[in-house]
Amino acid sequence: MPPASTGASTLTVAASPQPSPVAAPAAAADPAAPDRLEPGRPGYRRMSFALFAAGVATFALLYSTQALLPAVSASFGATAGQASWTVSAATGALALCVLPMSALSERFGRRQMMTASLAVAVLVGLLVPFAPSLGWLIALRAVQGAALAGLPASAMAYLAEEVRPKALVAAIGLFVAGNSIGGMSGRILTGWIAQLWGWRAALGAVGVLAVACAAVFHFMIPRARNFTPGTLNPKALAKTVGGHLADPLLRRLYAIGALFMTVFGAVYTVIGYRLVEAPFNLPQGVVGSIFLVYLVGTVSSAAAGKLVARLGRRGALYLAVSTTAAGLLLSLADQLAAVLLGLVLITAGFFAGHAVASSSVSRTATKGRAQASALYQSAYYLGSSAGGTLGAVAFHAGGWAGTVSLGLLAVLGVVSITLYGTRAARAERRRLVPAVSVQN
Repeated sequence: MPPASTGASTLTVAASPQPSPVAAPAAAADPAAPDRLEPGRPGYRRMSFALFAAGVATFALLYSTQALLPAVSASFGATAGQASWTVSAATGALALCVLPMSALSERFGRRQMMTASLAVAVLVGLLVPFAPSLGWLIALRAVQGAALAGLPASAMAYLAEEVRPKALVAAIGLFVAGNSIGGMSGRILTGWIAQLWGWRAALGAVGVLAVACAAVFHFMIPRARNFTPGTLNPKALAKTVGGHLADPLLRRLYAIGALFMTVFGAVYTVIGYRLVEAPFNLPQGVVGSIFLVYLVGTVSSAAAGKLVARLGRRGALYLAVSTTAAGLLLSLADQLAAVLLGLVLITAGFFAGHAVASSSVSRTATKGRAQASALYQSAYYLGSSAGGTLGAVAFHAGGWAGTVSLGLLAVLGVVSITLYGTRAARAERRRLVPAVSVQN
């Protein structure tokens, strides 16, 4: 089975030749190390629950203003594009800071970095409701996004080091499932509280939820057994990053993550504006409840491992992108039921595709895993920022059809990249088969 969803064969995925900026994890050379976690072994359930809670807090905080954008616009007299920066600033700051944060995790530890990152983000989250202006709100959200940058890449590297390879996709799927629960609960909570007491109270409630999740994470996460700290080496870090970017398989995975998130960011940044207007005219609380469709993402991401086992990584990715495209087209209808079904398909396709792509990065990079995951997260959240801002601009210019057109372009990009990877893998196999025959 190919190691990544872009279709590269196992023959083309070799360990990156560049040195890691720090010492390699002790267990990296022995995937069957007896202290690796897997379902049924002590610590696996605690690890899963802790990272699930961290995933809930991450998405609840990161996208806390998304369902509130119409209310924020009304409060500050801002356009959809201006208000969308309260989301894009957070995701953009995370994208820019995730790589240096991942380097710090190589020095100080994954567990320590995740704990500190979550703590700072929670503290800023408690200040966000008191922002006196839109500018201050955007600035605080940028700081919050930068603080959260230490969590995603560190979590992926932690799982790659502590979990047996055969259980890695399922473990990452559970972390992504926590993301979906956080995104859903945060938006539903903010929607109803904003309708009753205003958007500031809604953001305060998200802060309290994040405090509870951070406490659960701190007390439940097992200590790292396979992490070996090293010294920070900027030159080696740059070489590691350059090696990852030179790998065509990783480049394709990064682009796929960015394009998937462009679709998702555009849809969920704009959907609130569409639903509060004619012909739907839904109240803020009901709009927030629309995000119950995130439960579909929880299921599809957690099931990504089984999907890959049945269809292969390429097959799982093709299914995810087809589902997303079908959802975009269906959402064009002016019937609420059709829009909801479209959102279900978009959400299921996105979370399945993200789980497959992100786990493929962790499997592909045998050295500098934190940097490989950080680059994926950077591309992923840059896609979110671009999708949120461009989706709002497209909505202003062409209504919901404009936003859907943007999403379909991104979907076409995913298909093109995957087809290219599949053809490249086939060409590589044809090139290598004659060489093997000659040697025999």
